[in-house]
Amino acid sequence: MKKPKKPPPMSELWEELREMGNSDQRTFIFEMISKHRPDGYLHWDDVLHRSSPEGLTHRQWWLVTKFNRQSGRNSVSLVDDGGEPFSFVLPDPIAEQLHIIDQRSSAWPDPNKNRHSKDRYLVQSLIDEAITSSQLEGAAVTRDVAQEMIRMKRKPRDVHEQMILNNYHTMQYIAKIRHEKITLDLILKIHHLVTEGTMDDPSAVGRFRREDEQIDIGDPNYGEVFHVPPSAGQLEDRMQAMCDFANCDTPDYYMHPVIRSIILHFWLAYDHPFKDGNGRTARALFYWSMLHHEFWLFEYVSISEIIRKAPAKYGRAFLYTETDDNDLTYFILYHLDVLIRAIDQVHDYVERKTQELKESLDELQGMSALNHRQRALVSHALRNPNHEYTIDSHGNSHSVVHQTARTDMNNLVERSLLSKKKIGRIWFYRPEPDLAYKLRE
Repeated sequence: MKKPKKPPPMSELWEELREMGNSDQRTFIFEMISKHRPDGYLHWDDVLHRSSPEGLTHRQWWLVTKFNRQSGRNSVSLVDDGGEPFSFVLPDPIAEQLHIIDQRSSAWPDPNKNRHSKDRYLVQSLIDEAITSSQLEGAAVTRDVAQEMIRMKRKPRDVHEQMILNNYHTMQYIAKIRHEKITLDLILKIHHLVTEGTMDDPSAVGRFRREDEQIDIGDPNYGEVFHVPPSAGQLEDRMQAMCDFANCDTPDYYMHPVIRSIILHFWLAYDHPFKDGNGRTARALFYWSMLHHEFWLFEYVSISEIIRKAPAKYGRAFLYTETDDNDLTYFILYHLDVLIRAIDQVHDYVERKTQELKESLDELQGMSALNHRQRALVSHALRNPNHEYTIDSHGNSHSVVHQTARTDMNNLVERSLLSKKKIGRIWFYRPEPDLAYKLRE
C-alpha cells in the first residue's frame, strides 16, 4: 500500500484564490462554496483521480470541499506531536449509520428468543474474533485448526496458536470488565493477556514501550514510513488522557458512544504504546467501550472478520486521517461501515439458523423411521442443543419402561443424532453438534 498524497495547505489555496485575476472565476468559486454538496467524503488522493466539477480545477475543488467541512467540526483531546488536535464532523451518512447501529443492536434477532442459539453463537463469535484479529497481525493458522484447539482446550503448538488463544481469553475478559472504568492498569492487563507467550522480548509484555523501543510503521515493499508514533516519554500522559476520554470525562460535549468507541480504537493504534500487540489491544478496547455503553450485541459481533477481507482499507482509513489535518471523519466513516456489515452478519446467521430449525422440525414430523417419542426428543434437542438426557428422563417423559426408553435412545445414537457418555453408573445422552444436518441426511 502506498501512502496517500498529502493535501495542499488551505493557506496556499486561499492565496491562489486571492491572486486570481479573473473576478468572475473567484465569484464562481465562492458560489460553489455555498452550493456544493460533495459526493462522499473524499480524500485529496481520491479527488486527484476523479473529474472535478465543471469550471473548477482539482485544487479549487479541494478548497471548496475543505471549506464546507469546517462547519460543525468537533475537536477531541487526542493531539499529534505538534500539539494539533484531532477532530471530526458528522456528515449526513454518519447520522443514518448510527441510527442503523442503534436500531439493529437493540435486540437479539431471533424471533423465537432461543437462549441456546445465543449461547452457541456467542462461543462461535468469540472464536471468530480471536482468529481473525490474530490473522490481521500475521498469525498463520487455519480456522479449523484454531477452532479445534479452542473447543478441545488443548495447548497451543506454536506462537501463532498462542496468539489466537490469547485473543480468545482477552475477549472473555473484556466481557467480564464491561462495567468497570478503564485505567492505565487495565490497559496493561489487556495487553498482557493479548501478548503473553507471543513476543520475542517477554519483558515487553504488559508494559509501555521504552525510549529505546521507538517504532516506525510503514510498508517495507515501498520503503516508506507511514506513521511515527509519539515518543515513549509522552505515553503515560497520553494514555491517561485516553482513559479520561474513554470514561466520558472529556470532551465537554455529548458524543455518541459508538463514535467514542471508534475514536478510542484509533487513539490507541495512533499512539502505538506497546512494542507489539497494538492492533489487537486497540480492537479489544473498542469492544470494551461498546459493551460498557450497553451495546450488548457486540459480544456476538466480529469486526476483525470484516476488516480482514479488505485490510488495505483499514490501513488507508488511518492514513487518510493523519494526512488530512487529523480529520477523524475518514476513520469513523470506514468503521461505521464495518460495524453495520458485522451486525448484518449476526442477523443473517440467526435468520439462517431459524429457517434451518423450522425446516428440520417440519421434516421431523414426517419421518416414519423415528417413533413419536424419538421425534419429540429430537425436536426438543434441536431447540436445546446443550441439553442432556438420560434413559430415565426419556422414559418418565413418555411413561414407558426402562428397556423401551433405552432402545429409543441407543437407536438415536446409532443414527448419529445423539452421542452418549457414562458418568458413574449413568449414561448421559447429548445432541450431536450438527444435529440438523445429520437429521436431513
